[in-house]
Amino acid sequence: MVSAALKSPIAFDEAIAAYEAGQREQLLPALRATVAANTPDARLWHLNGLVLRELDRREEALPSLRKAARLAPGSAKIAYALALTLYEAGLPSVEAFGQSLRLAPGDTEIVGGLATALVAEGEPEAAIAGLEKILARSPQWIGGQVLLAKLRWAQGERQGFDRGFEAAVEAIPQNLDFWREWIIALIHAEYFESASRVISMGRVAIGDQPLFAANEAIIAAETGESERAELLFAPFIDLDDASVQVRRVRHYLRSGQPEEANRIIEQWTDRPESFMFWPYASIAWRMVDDPRWAWLESDERFVGIYDIADRLPPLDLLAGRLRQLHTLSGQPLEQSLRGGTQTGADIFTHIDPVLVGLREAIRTVVAEHVAKFPEFDERHPLLGRSREKIGFSGAWSVRLQGGGYHANHIHPLGWISSALYIVLPPDLGKDEAGFLTLGDAKTPTLNIETPPMRTIEPKPGRLVLFPSYMWHGTRPFTEGERITVAFDVAVRESSQTDGNHENSAEFKAGQVPFA
Repeated sequence: MVSAALKSPIAFDEAIAAYEAGQREQLLPALRATVAANTPDARLWHLNGLVLRELDRREEALPSLRKAARLAPGSAKIAYALALTLYEAGLPSVEAFGQSLRLAPGDTEIVGGLATALVAEGEPEAAIAGLEKILARSPQWIGGQVLLAKLRWAQGERQGFDRGFEAAVEAIPQNLDFWREWIIALIHAEYFESASRVISMGRVAIGDQPLFAANEAIIAAETGESERAELLFAPFIDLDDASVQVRRVRHYLRSGQPEEANRIIEQWTDRPESFMFWPYASIAWRMVDDPRWAWLESDERFVGIYDIADRLPPLDLLAGRLRQLHTLSGQPLEQSLRGGTQTGADIFTHIDPVLVGLREAIRTVVAEHVAKFPEFDERHPLLGRSREKIGFSGAWSVRLQGGGYHANHIHPLGWISSALYIVLPPDLGKDEAGFLTLGDAKTPTLNIETPPMRTIEPKPGRLVLFPSYMWHGTRPFTEGERITVAFDVAVRESSQTDGNHENSAEFKAGQVPFA
């Protein structure tokens, strides 16, 4: 292993052992010394670039990766690392992805990267056409079918956006993964009748499967068929699967049975999947006037409102940069926004000085906000986290047009979520048009009366921070443009064991859209 103080050149075998052991920061001084000595080993230049990238220092990573590519022009792995880092940095990357694909024809990870790079550079139709061509030859590529469906939807295609799945199951009817992803896509679109049709088709093709039965119950619940949902969920009462059990919680809340919902919730709040259940604990506890609701959400220090225009790059400059990143014509398939667009890549990984300045100003404000929290409470989803270092798990921009809004939703994989207002419409404030609401969980499929705990008036340069499990949305406005930046502060482990937040559900029932 590498000593933290080691600053002399290092051999590749020792370096890769340290890298695989997770010693990124300890390894960096030795790698820097190695590349400073102009090692001819492309692998060490490559590894140095990877470490810098993983430490969010992409501007430093790129020269090292370019050097590695020059030393080993035939390495697809190095070419792909360079392309991916260019993309994350917000720089042109299509050509670099093309080069890596020439070195590794048919590599689906690279193909997916090329498609997202084309979208980022304003060519979504080219990305769609390319995916269609590849999937016509290789329909068994599941990730490609999922990406194609999402891109078609985001470009405004509402009928037939999922047709790739139909072609895939015709070619490979026994592959349960295709049936799963097709059903999930339709549930995200709230095309419940179509999803039911696919379940029927799947049963004809491969017989009854737990996947089909679970999603049939979910569809009945989401469409308000309470009695039928109860019968269909019966085989899954004891199933140790968070994605199914949280759907049962939604069913009981929707049908006015918060006590039943809470019985399920309490089985999961000490488990790794607890992040899926806290938003529903809030609803259930409010419905029965349980004082634990106040413990979970009512402390006024949990929500912060900060007017930080003086700390940010000029808002008009920032707005111009953000508009350039909105290259799709419609809303994402799984997201809460209605009547607008959302950027794809993480804008906090970009090396544009304007966006770097934005990120670092926000990092400072978030640290100030966290410093005001009550004392550590390992049982609490907000207060039981490490507060030592502020990192981000994703950042994006939303651009809404007249009539646009966010449906009520939560961010299940974040710790603290946000809204930063950059451009606002002219009718802001009239009947609370465009206001942010906190605590209102009513959605088209979760028809529960939970009045907002708070409404917040947007202002240019205003940053609002709140727990990621807190329900939030925006009220529509009639005309104009609304540009915001949103991000999630990364969950960091504390003494509480939270485990891996990936959904490992055996049956992978239609994932909860949380909107």
